[in-house]
Amino acid sequence: MTTAIAPKETTIRIAIPSADGRLHGHFGGCGEFTLVDTNPKSRTVISTQTIAAPPHKPGLYPRWLREQGVRVVIAGGMGKGCLNNLLVNGVMVLAGEVNARVEVLVAAYLAGQLTGSPVGCEHHGHQLDHEYGHHHQHEHDHEGCDHGAATAH
Repeated sequence: MTTAIAPKETTIRIAIPSADGRLHGHFGGCGEFTLVDTNPKSRTVISTQTIAAPPHKPGLYPRWLREQGVRVVIAGGMGKGCLNNLLVNGVMVLAGEVNARVEVLVAAYLAGQLTGSPVGCEHHGHQLDHEYGHHHQHEHDHEGCDHGAATAH
């Protein structure tokens, strides 16, 4: 597993669950994260790196991302337990459009255009109606949902 270098204090590190340079539709089901160090004052990107996600276990991603120095997550969908765990770990969570290019999402973040939290998942076999007007049926086992997992410290 690759250990990322923590960003400098003048930067904000953003994590985006990604696949092929685009926002992955379900936070816990992603195989990698794109970490983007930004300077919010100058609204610029300092560096970008893509790292493999650790094996998924409920409650792990929020803690792991905080250890990577992440302060903001842009996601398309995640379980309420995961959302709460990210917030408890001091990570802001914003909604992004699924399949949007990472650089487009980062530019929208830097311009202050991303608001709200991603749609949560409640149970297996549900459907998500995202705020961006598209709809999809999850057909996997929801390994990414935290299903109310206890906050891990």
